[in-house]
Amino acid sequence: MAHQTEVTAQAKEMKRDFYGLFINGEMVSSERGEAMTTVNPATGEVVAEVAKASTVDVDRAIAAARDAFENGKWKKYPVGRRAKVMHKIADLMRERFAQLVELEMLDTGKALSAAQGQVHQAIENFEFYAGAIVGHRGTVNNVPGQFHNYTEKEPIGVCAQIIPWNYPLMMASWKIAPAIAAGCSIVVKPASLTPLTALILGEICTEAGVPAGVVNIVPGAGREVGEYMVAHEDVNKVAFTGSTEVGKHIMEMAAKTLKRVTLELGGKSPNLVFEDADMEAAVDGSLFGIFYNTGQSCEARSRLYVHEDIYEEFMARFVEKAKQLKLGDPFDKGTHIGAIIDEAQCETIDAYVQSAIKQGAEVVTGGKRAVVPGFEGGCWYEPTILTGVSQEMDVVKEEIFGPVVVVSTFKDEKEAIKLANDTAYGLGSAIWSTSDARTKRVADAIEAGIVMVNCPFSAFPGTPFGGYKQSGFGRELCIETLDLYTETKSILSYYGKRPLNPFGI
Repeated sequence: MAHQTEVTAQAKEMKRDFYGLFINGEMVSSERGEAMTTVNPATGEVVAEVAKASTVDVDRAIAAARDAFENGKWKKYPVGRRAKVMHKIADLMRERFAQLVELEMLDTGKALSAAQGQVHQAIENFEFYAGAIVGHRGTVNNVPGQFHNYTEKEPIGVCAQIIPWNYPLMMASWKIAPAIAAGCSIVVKPASLTPLTALILGEICTEAGVPAGVVNIVPGAGREVGEYMVAHEDVNKVAFTGSTEVGKHIMEMAAKTLKRVTLELGGKSPNLVFEDADMEAAVDGSLFGIFYNTGQSCEARSRLYVHEDIYEEFMARFVEKAKQLKLGDPFDKGTHIGAIIDEAQCETIDAYVQSAIKQGAEVVTGGKRAVVPGFEGGCWYEPTILTGVSQEMDVVKEEIFGPVVVVSTFKDEKEAIKLANDTAYGLGSAIWSTSDARTKRVADAIEAGIVMVNCPFSAFPGTPFGGYKQSGFGRELCIETLDLYTETKSILSYYGKRPLNPFGI
């Protein structure tokens, strides 16, 4: 417990040399005294040391969450009181906005504009669910005869939540906000690469009035901590965002105890540009759709299909603007593209690109690791556009999770839809056309949970986010998410004067 006193004294200071686990309302060291380092991907420099949870620590966190759920008052708070605490969380986050942005950038290497937008949405998520929970009630149903039926919504229990590294704070808010709004207790495992803002959010929740034990944050190895959480008998629900491969494994483990599961998984989203599209809007939107957040987004529009009649003009503009994207100091307001999360991901991205080249693809721009003056120790990759690809190539079929887009043509609406749906995934999609009739037809035909029409944005509080097929199931960021953290109890009462005697005996 050597670091605990120091951490407690620094509770209001977000930038620290050491971060503990957040269990039962306070920062603590791991039982084994183990720690890991978090590194700034833009520079390669160590940001901080973080306590590394083991299964022993997970047991402590789950026990705290279970006790808070069974014996605590949070789930019994009137929804209005819970909503007031949620608003206080948002207020504290807004007061510390600049610090949260800075910490998120140091932990991820992402550009300033991206971090600012994501922290804003994290704040808005708590405000959204503060309002949503007030209206999330049961129903009164008409039943024939002298009966009365009504339903109640009850929190599901202790929830294990596993957060990815690409949007650390925003994804944490996507999961924490609806869970605690519903009255659940949670144990969160942030990604080992990016645990800092999730830990700070745990502190903010407690400072705002969430009782100790309701929110617990335990960074650690996925194979040890994550799997143990999923299999734990005292966990009632699992929510996971990450790869499809890991999602399938989580589903198998959760099935052994019939846990409720929400999975937001991978994507290989199509972006369809029709011949009647607003060219400028389509170019700018397509650029943002793939290169925002350095392409490290599950719904990145990484498969670009352009009508053959406008292909040449579109590509000339698209490539020209891609070449103008600025890589560099993430804290510079003019920077568009931040760093890749780590060396392993850089190698993965480059392996996909080199494989595509060997299979006959052409690199129009990019195609290699970038060297950024002053940031030579970081992980960077050039915005990359590939043409001459076929549907069978790995670079077209598989999620790359980097600033790489593959471009092909189509001849008509029917082919565009076929190409869009030719994937195992079904998360995001985009359509660019000035014909309302066409966008309606194509949107209806695309097999994806999100369809962006003449718009590059995919996620706002209140807008359901989730996928078809192997992109997972369940929806986040919306009122319906509250149903995923509650059980519906049906109460059927008889109010007739004569006793019921169904057997007639």
